[in-house]
Amino acid sequence: MLPSTDEILEDIDFFDDWEERYKYIIDLGKALTPLEPELQTDERLVKGCQSNVWVDVRSEGDQLVFVVDSDAVIVRGLLAVVMAAFDHKTPAQILDFDIDGYFAQLDLESHLSPTRGNGLRAIVGKIKAIAEAAG
Repeated sequence: MLPSTDEILEDIDFFDDWEERYKYIIDLGKALTPLEPELQTDERLVKGCQSNVWVDVRSEGDQLVFVVDSDAVIVRGLLAVVMAAFDHKTPAQILDFDIDGYFAQLDLESHLSPTRGNGLRAIVGKIKAIAEAAG
């Protein structure tokens, strides 16, 4: 199970440099359940990412449950950071969550290449679109 956003913020703050923080983020990605190959379809593919990223969703009660995957280890880690904010949440909670503030607290985007940053935004955009459609 993934840590909460507060736990991630606390853990990231513990590390002194970005090399250690990247290792931590990559380790978070290892905790993600892989998406079954037959679900890695164009419909689930996130457009705008440098790497292949797939997002699958199902409803459990009023919550959205995501299974996400990527063919890049750092992106799997970034997906874990995003899932800490959005997985097992209602559409309203997803749409209300201050993802920009969360990323700012992590100081994440200043340490990503522009293409990775754009991909991260595309992932968030797809998840928010799913939440809007479900809400």
